[in-house]
Amino acid sequence: MAPLPLPISLCFFVLVSFSRLADAGDACNNTVQKVMIKNWVNGVEMEYLVGSSAKFGATIPLDDAKVPKLPTVLANPSNCCAKSSSQLKNSIAIAKRGECEFTFKANIAESGGAAALIVINDDDGLQDMVCAENQTSLNIRIPVIMIPKSSGEDILDSLADGKTVEALIYAPKRPLITSSVIVLWLIAVGTLTCASLWSGYTAREQERYNQLSPKSQNKGANIGEETEEEIIEINSKMAILFVIAASTFLVLLYFFMAPWFNWLLIILFCIGGTQGMHTCLVTLIMRICKGFQGLTINVPIFGEVFILSIVILPICIAFAITWALNKNDPIAWVGQDILGICLMVTVLQMVRLPNIKVASLLLTCAFCYDVFWVFISPLIFKTSVMITVARGDKNGGESIPMVFKIPRYGDPWGGDNILGHGDILFPGLLVVFSFRFDVLKKKDFLNGYFLWLISGYGLGLFLTYFVLFLMDGHGQPALLYLVPCTLGTIIVLGLIRKELGELWNYGRERSDHNPDA
Repeated sequence: MAPLPLPISLCFFVLVSFSRLADAGDACNNTVQKVMIKNWVNGVEMEYLVGSSAKFGATIPLDDAKVPKLPTVLANPSNCCAKSSSQLKNSIAIAKRGECEFTFKANIAESGGAAALIVINDDDGLQDMVCAENQTSLNIRIPVIMIPKSSGEDILDSLADGKTVEALIYAPKRPLITSSVIVLWLIAVGTLTCASLWSGYTAREQERYNQLSPKSQNKGANIGEETEEEIIEINSKMAILFVIAASTFLVLLYFFMAPWFNWLLIILFCIGGTQGMHTCLVTLIMRICKGFQGLTINVPIFGEVFILSIVILPICIAFAITWALNKNDPIAWVGQDILGICLMVTVLQMVRLPNIKVASLLLTCAFCYDVFWVFISPLIFKTSVMITVARGDKNGGESIPMVFKIPRYGDPWGGDNILGHGDILFPGLLVVFSFRFDVLKKKDFLNGYFLWLISGYGLGLFLTYFVLFLMDGHGQPALLYLVPCTLGTIIVLGLIRKELGELWNYGRERSDHNPDA
């Protein structure tokens, strides 16, 4: 019996997980909560604000029904570093950051009778509000929250205009499982399963992994029969170049992202999605209805082309254009995900790994790439480059199209669950390789590798969203969990079955042995 990939992934899971069991009180080590602030200006409800609580003070209630709506009052002085001349009793005090400790501001606000304190940060980020040096506990009984500068300016402007601003503060829990997470999991796992089984369904019955169809095919050969020119076999150099090219492109997106450039990405995505959808539809229809295989027509420049292909192409183009023109509609994610699925299935048929040696290099590079640009880049660029680009934070919230996206239905925090195409493509290359290896070696599901790798991928994706839940929605590098659960699984299985050497050296790297490849 082959081992489950769970032990391999647990060590990575432990590294990034943290306890959520601390109960907030009046100490200086309370669990920081992500806070939602509902606000009304002259009785009109505005878009909710997001902040974070302090390491001290009262616990933020979880249910808005249990929280009263209170007026907001700007402290005077505005930094709340001295007794306020403004009447703070039974209100939410608003203070600007600066000139004194956060704990001192909280004491001033509480002594003035405030029910809560909101501190406006100096920039659009958030920071931990901790106790002053040598303080281990405090007797602060009001909640203390920080909000970004942009959110605070809206409140300050409304108060300066003499408007009435009311607010209530609560911290709803993010649900562990929502329908959007389940659907996204099924899309990812289903896409990999489909891509793995695709060639077995469309290719000839006796297809072998390294035995491609002859170059001298007859005109009108079956769609889905691959020619050597259509296959890109990754080698070691290409794996290393990926990190360099992808990192360069990501930094360019981070610094120079503009609406016109985003539209360029959308156009490229539509072209790739159209081609992928066209390939998938034509292949399926011609395999189901074999009568279409003999219907061809001569087209100038292109030569002999299937009639079915000409009929399907305008439909695919219209689908992609319709999505692009309506990409901001609430249900536009459906079209984006359909195009993405077709693109991934097609790419995974065109790009292949020759062996586990190259797979290990490629996935290790991808692993480091993902972790660096999500977790380490904030130390250099102040924000996570990967998350900023994926969400389009520097482009008015216009996210890049190269992701699978589903709205967080049932999540009080709203937003979207997203999964980058690379999180499917790179582990997917290994999963597809395992299927082809099983077919060649005539292995059944339990004794092969494909079942265990697709299970490992599903487990890794589950761990990604579980840690996302523990981290209050802070973006996670999915490959941190997916690579150990796939690459680690096949290496451990190969060792146990004494087949690692064969997997490691299986096939050949064309660039090492064939200069013309």
